[in-house]
Amino acid sequence: MSEFEQPNTEQPKQEVTEPPTLEEQLAQAQAKAAEYLDGWQRATADLSNARKRMQREQADFQAAAVIRTLEKLLPIVDDVDRAFTVVPADQTNSDWVNGFRMIQRKLQALLEGEGVTFIATEGQTFDPALHHAVTHEAADGYTEGQIIAEVGRGFRLGDRVLRPSMVRVAKGA
Repeated sequence: MSEFEQPNTEQPKQEVTEPPTLEEQLAQAQAKAAEYLDGWQRATADLSNARKRMQREQADFQAAAVIRTLEKLLPIVDDVDRAFTVVPADQTNSDWVNGFRMIQRKLQALLEGEGVTFIATEGQTFDPALHHAVTHEAADGYTEGQIIAEVGRGFRLGDRVLRPSMVRVAKGA
């Protein structure tokens, strides 16, 4: 500093801020409340969506388990049905055959209880979504693509084919 300069003894002016008014405080509080409400609603929606997704996945898993079990049961049903085709005539009313008939009825009741139905083949037109052609052969009295005979039964569960019917199909002349 030079001799002629005077030291600055003035205090810098401080801005005086007034406290926010009640209206401003209310507006700030309402803005925060709206922000919190929005966050809460989003979290609630996310939780609800997660629950629904989990329930849907559990239902899909249970349905897949039922289908796998039913698919494994179908060969047993076939074997029991096949066994009745070779029962000697003199034993058709024996106790052990009647016991196996009860087992056969229980298996069929179990399948029906789960909603399993047989795929129709008699007189039907061949449908590759429902039938598996074992042979194509000329047959009198049948039109092209008509099912001649069923070799193995097919099953479906609702709209899903558990196993297609094995069939013989008529071919054109």
